[in-house]
This record gives sequence, C-alpha cells and structure tokens, in this order.
Amino acid sequence: MEILWSGALGLLLTGYFALAGYDYGVGMLASRLGRDEAGRRRVLGALGPFFLGNEVWLVAAVGVLFGAFPHLEGTVLAGGYLLVVTLLLGLVAFTAAVQLRSRRPDARRGGWDALITGGALVTTVSWGMLIGNLVQGFPLDASGKPDGELTSLLSPYALLFGAGFVALLALHGAVFLTVRGDDTVRKPARRIALALVPPSVLFVLIATGWAAVAGVPGSTGVSPLIGFGGALLAVATLLGVRLALRAGRFRVALAATMLTAALPVLVAGSLRLPTVLVSTSEDYRLALDTAAAPPSTLALLTTIGGPAILLVIVVQWLTWRANRHPVGPRTLLHF
Repeated sequence: MEILWSGALGLLLTGYFALAGYDYGVGMLASRLGRDEAGRRRVLGALGPFFLGNEVWLVAAVGVLFGAFPHLEGTVLAGGYLLVVTLLLGLVAFTAAVQLRSRRPDARRGGWDALITGGALVTTVSWGMLIGNLVQGFPLDASGKPDGELTSLLSPYALLFGAGFVALLALHGAVFLTVRGDDTVRKPARRIALALVPPSVLFVLIATGWAAVAGVPGSTGVSPLIGFGGALLAVATLLGVRLALRAGRFRVALAATMLTAALPVLVAGSLRLPTVLVSTSEDYRLALDTAAAPPSTLALLTTIGGPAILLVIVVQWLTWRANRHPVGPRTLLHF
C-alpha cells in the first residue's frame, strides 16, 4: 500500500511542477515581457485561468504527505525548516500579488509587480534548494533531528539547484507564453526561451557531473541508472524544446518543458528507493515503509484520496480544454 501512495505522491508533485512551474516562470518574466501596463496584463491574463488550479496540485500533495507519510513530512519540515519558511513566504507573496495588483484600476502597480517577480524568484530558488538537499541528504543527526546549523542547508550543491531551477522554470514560463500569449508576447517569449535552453542544459550537466565525479554527501545507495538516465532524458528533452521552438511547434515545446520541470522531483524521489531520505553524514536513513502511516490509515486514504486525485486531474484537463487558445482582444483577463 505504501508503494501505491508513494506513486500518488510522485504523481501529484510532478503534476505540480509541470503545471505550477510555468506560474513561477511567468512571474519571473512578467515585468520583462510586459513593458507597459497593457503588456503585463496580457502576460498575467495568459496565466489567469490556470493559476489557482495549478496550486491545487501542491495542496493535494501536501495532504498526501501529511496523511500517508507523516514521518517523512515531520523530518523534511524539521530538517529543511529555513527553506520551508522562505518557500511559504515566496508563495504567499506571489499568489497575493498576482490576485491583488489589478483590483483598483487607478492604483499604482509597481510594488505589486516587484512582489510578483520577487515572490516567484524566492519560491523557485527555495524549491530548487529543497530538492538539491533531498538529492545530497538533509543535515540531520543520527536520530533524524536537525543538526542545529541552518546554514547547512545552503551547501554549494543546493545553491546550484536553486540557480538551475531559476533557468528551468523561467524557460517553462517563456514556452507557456508562446502557447497562450498573443503575437506581442509570443515573439519575445520565444526569444527568451531559446536563450534559456543552454543554461538549463548546463545546469543538468554540472549537477550530474558534480555528483558523479566529485561526489555529494549522502551518495551511498544512489542508483546510477536513475541519475544518469534522468539527466540524459532531461538534456534530450531540452534539445527537443529548442528544435520545437525553432519549428514553431509551441505546444510540443510546452509538453517538453513540462516533462523537464517534473524530472528533478522524479529523480530525487526515486534515487535511493526503498530509502526515501538520508542525512548528509549517512548516519540516518528513512525507509519507505518506516515513513508510511499504518496500513489501516492508508486503506482509508485510498477510499477517499483516489477519487479526489482523479477529480483534480479531470478538472485540470477541462480547464486546459476550455482555455487552449491564445489570449486575444476578447479574452476575459483574470488579473
């Protein structure tokens, strides 16, 4: 049963990064692509129908983490406390700013725009560093408690993931705007997306090479097949993004960036299975069966959670179906 729910957690998290990933990418690029108020509204309007629905995937994933894997949840929240706090601050700032900036037509919006960009950037970097720490191991003692040094989370390898996620999600957001933006947005978004492919590829190569050659803490038990296979797939997908953009196949490029945005969490979550979390010193290891809730709880979650996850998927598909066309003069702008 715990394998089933680990798959459900993986599905929800990969869905979150594949979909909400372009939210943060658009947020980081909004001021650059929208040179004036009308341009910024078109950029945010392209995102509008999907914005809150994309965040539901995170809410569902957190619910599964709390309900199905309470020991993993407690260890991650305690060990990654600093990054969890910055992540929540970024999410709150970004979400609130997007929804509040256009409430008053006569209001000045420079502060809201800065909050959108800053919130999206903080959220992206925090997610990247959390996943980087998941790959290399959390700073925990032998009992699974935090080692007491908050700066332990800010290792060079984690910082690399933070910077790499900025490139990956900005690329994702730019490609999304080539699909949903009008001509005034599509052309600069395509140009930015093409420019972001090389640094994204470079991030994948450096992160993989660093782990393989120099090694990272907590590397015992890592599956080379998953690590190198994920890196190879990511590079191939990113090169496919470049080809699709040059050929004008923007929907194909978006499907490719969705996969690329989801790959880091897939790789990080499956590198050491059946171990799901280790410390950097490798004195502490948390196995999947130990992290999971009792079988009776998992059985109850299956009854309730299965239909709920299916509903999330169906609603997301219907939303995309209803808003598959680019933003136009008659489009209702949510923000």
